[in-house]
Amino acid sequence: MKPFTLTTTIATLTIVLGLPAFAGGDVAAGQKVFNKCKSCHTISNGDEVIVKGGKTGPNLYGVVGRQAGTYEGFPYYDSIIAAGQAGLVWDEEKIAQWVQNPKAFLRDYLDNSKAHSAMTFRVRKGGADVAAYLASVGPQPEPENPAKLTN
Repeated sequence: MKPFTLTTTIATLTIVLGLPAFAGGDVAAGQKVFNKCKSCHTISNGDEVIVKGGKTGPNLYGVVGRQAGTYEGFPYYDSIIAAGQAGLVWDEEKIAQWVQNPKAFLRDYLDNSKAHSAMTFRVRKGGADVAAYLASVGPQPEPENPAKLTN
């Protein structure tokens, strides 16, 4: 077997790091499951509407990487604001857990048996898929500069 050259390694890293990773969820399946979510949530980036939905819940564009309870102008319940202030930043794993049972998630995260959420809907199956879908329609992270990796 031939050893990889530096050029091959850099090219491989560029391809791998340039593609978004979606924590094991299926984006296409998540898009289908999200059809249930759009009765309350929209996904839009300014004037670009990705999914036209309701306004009962916050806009989910850019939710991955966002501090919980901070979407500008949305009237969150105190518990989700407290979770954000305690350091909750949405990633795919946390979103997958959240959509299965928002109240239980908050109670566990805050260690507060009285914590509650306005979101009562639960995704019984496909939480990781929904999280992957939300990551796929949000802003994508900048790929690493391969030149930095060789220094």
